[in-house]
Amino acid sequence: MSTTTVKEDPHSDPVSDEHAAILKAYQKPSYRYLVLGILTTVYVSNFVDRQVINVLAQPIIDDLNISDGQFGMLSGLAFAFIYTTLGVPIARWADISNRRNIVAASVAIWSVMTALCGAAQSFAQLFLARFGVGVGEAGGSPPSHSIVSDIFPAEQRATALSIYSLGVYGGILVGTVGGAYLVQYFDWRTAFVVVGMPGILLALVVRFVVKEPPRGMAEARKDVAPPGFFSVMGFLWERRSFRHLSFACALHAFVTYGMGNFMPLFLGRVHGMPILDVGWYYGMIAGVGGLAGTFFGGWVTDRMKKRTGDSTWYIWVPFISTVVAVPLALNTFLLMSDGYIAVYSYLLPVFAGGWYLAPCIAATHFLVGIRMRAMASAILLFMLNLIGLGLGPMMTGFMSDWLTPQFGDDALRYAMSITVMVNCWCALHYFMATKTIREDIARAPD
Repeated sequence: MSTTTVKEDPHSDPVSDEHAAILKAYQKPSYRYLVLGILTTVYVSNFVDRQVINVLAQPIIDDLNISDGQFGMLSGLAFAFIYTTLGVPIARWADISNRRNIVAASVAIWSVMTALCGAAQSFAQLFLARFGVGVGEAGGSPPSHSIVSDIFPAEQRATALSIYSLGVYGGILVGTVGGAYLVQYFDWRTAFVVVGMPGILLALVVRFVVKEPPRGMAEARKDVAPPGFFSVMGFLWERRSFRHLSFACALHAFVTYGMGNFMPLFLGRVHGMPILDVGWYYGMIAGVGGLAGTFFGGWVTDRMKKRTGDSTWYIWVPFISTVVAVPLALNTFLLMSDGYIAVYSYLLPVFAGGWYLAPCIAATHFLVGIRMRAMASAILLFMLNLIGLGLGPMMTGFMSDWLTPQFGDDALRYAMSITVMVNCWCALHYFMATKTIREDIARAPD
């Protein structure tokens, strides 16, 4: 990263002194990685609170007497609708104000709402509490993406964003294993309270440890006035590569959430695995495989881009990820007759499936100006979460309900296999994005 020489001036104004202190702090790699570590921990908390419901599926279904389709709404649509709707205006706010403070407030809100999920006495009450979790989490990722892109140079950006994105699978690991123990020894209501409340402390860490970096600091680019929402939307819509990229990410997430949100239920219902085994085996496999795949995706993209100078690798890596994951996932759901072998075989599709996220976020940031990054992330996440998280689990659940009269418990096996095939459609859009991504990045503004 290019560094800025800071001269101490005893007569400088307080604002300049603060600015100089922030620049000096971020010149130290140790502080940059400390901030990245804190934001990654925030993202882990984000996914713990978002995903812990999945390992609690059967107790919630039994206690509240709901169907697989209704559970799919709780784990997906209830959260995703408000998450995607608020994400865009919050991202606009982040592009014009202090991103650190937005992240801190968001952590506090989603943590309290997660704890309140434990007080729900009906489907409607739990739906509303999950809705509240989405309100808080809408302010987490776009400001964080923007901060990460400002503190790491362009040639390290996909790797840094891949480290941040480890929070997805770190959260799945912690939420699944921890949730399994809590529901085994207490109940599903206690599990929500226990995983939610530590976020209050984390919000304080963000507020008092992370310094708000100057815009464009990594590239030493001059800050510019932020464009309006419709300007950013119009700008991205004109980039054909982004249209295909955003829809590909959405379909990729449709498959990822459709599989992942029902995997604990699949292992328990279809293969009869005890809840603690589901927590340990699925949590470890999904967590470790996803962590490795997410880091690998960002690392190999930066490496290939540096070696070849070809920015299409930001799309080719997700394309390869999508194609490879299809037969590996079908093997897990259709061919494995033992739950323990099935969960071990899931390591390969979850590893391959994790490659896509960091390169796609990095590609989106390369397409836009420095004051558009939070908004661009929010628009990408709007597509990804509304279609992926909102519809993926819900459609998988309703497909399972529809197939149950004919196939019984195996209906979930076939519903998840149908969901996997959406990756073929996804791969087509990645391929189309490769046609123009190079030219679109080349004409990105400051």
